[in-house]
Amino acid sequence: MVAYVIIPGIDGSDEQHWQTLWERELGSSAVRIAPASWSAPVLADWVGAVQTAYETACGRSMDGEVVLVAHSLGCWAGARRGRPRPGAAGGLLVAPPDPRGPAFPREPAATFLDPAARPLSCPALVVGSADDPYCTAEAAAGFAAAWEARWHLAAPAGHLNSASGLGSWPQGRALLNSLTGA
Repeated sequence: MVAYVIIPGIDGSDEQHWQTLWERELGSSAVRIAPASWSAPVLADWVGAVQTAYETACGRSMDGEVVLVAHSLGCWAGARRGRPRPGAAGGLLVAPPDPRGPAFPREPAATFLDPAARPLSCPALVVGSADDPYCTAEAAAGFAAAWEARWHLAAPAGHLNSASGLGSWPQGRALLNSLTGA
């Protein structure tokens, strides 16, 4: 059984966000990160929270397979965790914000300003939207290349969050299943 680490962006994912809906559907096989700095994110805190959730998820996985499911700023924390220590079976990185882009939340997320995208230690898929206000499709494709991940351009849907009206986002689940072989 695959276990999942849910890595939301700033302030966590609300009740209508696809990550929260997936977490409910996945039940005990899903573990959400719990950083102390949700609203004023600190990269080291978030990476530590990802590692803690990852270790918990490993204990819930029968075969040791853990997939990271990240959205927005959570993509950078998940990518940083996935880089130095192998072990994740895969990573779905959705709507990574561009730290150099004009809409990046510089004030609350200052420690994320230069996270440097480097190759990940697990197979990954980066998903972006053509009209994401936090990252152009070109920048997201560049992050995918730097992370040595597959790239998927979703239909225009903004930041691919609850405001996008995706609900449980079946297309996203299909992309997740492409990583897990489900």
